[in-house]
Amino acid sequence: MKSELILPAGDLYKAKIAYIYGADACYGGLAKYSLRKAEVDFDFYTLKEAIDLAHSLGKKFYVTFNIFAHNYNLEKIEEDIKKIAAFGPDAIIASDPGIINFVRENSDIPIHLSTQANTTNWQSVKFWKDLGVKRIVLARELTIEEITEIHDKVPDIELEVFVHGAMCISYSGRCLLSAIMTGREANQGDCAQPCRWLYKGQIEERLRPGEFFPVEEDEKGTYIFNSKDLRLIDHLDKLLNVGVTGLKVEGRNKSEYYVAVIANAYRSALEALKKGHYKEALPELLEETEKINYRDYTTGFLLGKAKEGEVYPERVQIRKYNLLGVIEKNEKTGAKLLTRNQFKVGDEVEVLTPGEVFSDKILDIFDKNGQVSIANPGTKDHIVWVKLEKKYPKFSMIRKRIG
Repeated sequence: MKSELILPAGDLYKAKIAYIYGADACYGGLAKYSLRKAEVDFDFYTLKEAIDLAHSLGKKFYVTFNIFAHNYNLEKIEEDIKKIAAFGPDAIIASDPGIINFVRENSDIPIHLSTQANTTNWQSVKFWKDLGVKRIVLARELTIEEITEIHDKVPDIELEVFVHGAMCISYSGRCLLSAIMTGREANQGDCAQPCRWLYKGQIEERLRPGEFFPVEEDEKGTYIFNSKDLRLIDHLDKLLNVGVTGLKVEGRNKSEYYVAVIANAYRSALEALKKGHYKEALPELLEETEKINYRDYTTGFLLGKAKEGEVYPERVQIRKYNLLGVIEKNEKTGAKLLTRNQFKVGDEVEVLTPGEVFSDKILDIFDKNGQVSIANPGTKDHIVWVKLEKKYPKFSMIRKRIG
């Protein structure tokens, strides 16, 4: 079963983390062409660096051009496609036919059709294949039976599906709520995420004008648009068996900790599949996916029609663990740590490394002034040195259970 684990890269550092923790490929792009404009931190220089890094590791990097372009975008898009083509990305991801046409006219870079194109049937897949598209990122609204039929009808094109991450309540992310309510257009990468807001609705009966009755899910209000997060780590065998190649994780606006945890979990699941102990590995891997911030999990549409309870009834995400810091290097004083949350001597911790998680304990802490009992990252880029019971490689992540 051929597979490719594809992780989001909001910047060069997150791309490095993704590759270290098991990604076969990353996707990212310039902020102005991304659907995560505010959180994407690539420029031309770092984008080229990310592509070069991927190739030096024998991995891939896909550049996103996900916006739906207006006329005023076109001239600059064509110019930038030519510039990026010279960097040698492994594919360009797009959904706008105009952008796809520019890629075809100005380069021989493979084209991956974005999930924003809402591809839900085999005839659409065939249409895009005939136009030269190499891979289809299928709409998230498909069942396993529909994916199977698409592969059976059009077997000579690569298929990719989202397996993990946040989901829009709208059809494959084509949403106008933000544009209408805030003037910030989601399909230009500027979504205000009104689907996550708390709403208090009222209804008016036709024969009782002026009398309004509240519609509430609970005492706090209703989250009628707020979808749960997707998790398909326990269904990878089904996806690979029906011809899916690309297994994609959402989250270019997520932290490097999210990238590391999810890359590590899904890589471990794929390795367990190869070795024949996938089912046995799943309980631990499912638990691992709950050590990031998340909105409770769903399988979406994969196993059939979405059921009641797909809406997550809170604005705040579930959070069971705090990231304490990322190991930058090992020195005589201890592991040099860029701290993210407060911790103290004696804390029981977990250390996430590529392929394995270890239990450990904070034995000692030093900052630039000497020994301290508490690491308190009150400022950005707060550095401390910690002594643990074992030594761990660079980019290992230390975390602690909350409570």
